[in-house]
Amino acid sequence: MERTLNKRSDSKCELCAATENLKVYQVLPTKKGGADESIFACATCIDQIENPGHEDLNHWRALNDSMWNENTAVQVVAWRMLSRLRGAGWPKELLEMMYFDEETLAWAQATGEGEEDENKIIHRDVNGVILSTGDSVVLIKDLKVKGSSMVAKQGTSVRNIRLDHENAEYIEGRVDGQTIVIITQYVKKI
Repeated sequence: MERTLNKRSDSKCELCAATENLKVYQVLPTKKGGADESIFACATCIDQIENPGHEDLNHWRALNDSMWNENTAVQVVAWRMLSRLRGAGWPKELLEMMYFDEETLAWAQATGEGEEDENKIIHRDVNGVILSTGDSVVLIKDLKVKGSSMVAKQGTSVRNIRLDHENAEYIEGRVDGQTIVIITQYVKKI
């Protein structure tokens, strides 16, 4: 996949056009995975995507160009970052120029970007730490899985969680190859 994305991006970050420290970044949530749901991005972009509140506004001015990229995954990330930065003025103007079909817009909004802060559902672990899509958590209690005989054991690590955007108490993750819904009060962020 890295070779495919490297060729697609002409060995440049698909967001800011940097040429160093490039790696594959999977745009969550994914349906099938693969290159269509990933971007080739620099370490600076990935760090700022994954750490809200630590964005360098000038770094993201490159979105003026990358938001028009033909690849949907790049457009989705551009939309998410513009939504996050819209309070600065110029990102809001760029957002107003973007148009997505319903499926792409749902993918872009899946992480909660673009929602007003007072409407945003915040997921917190047992210690009050904010959880995000893609985080890893550990179970702090044995949990019986409804509808099966499975018991998810205390200490089990759950990687790449997904958030329920309608209920702040629910997350989804894979345990023993099965996707289950987990209540946030029984997990601790790793």
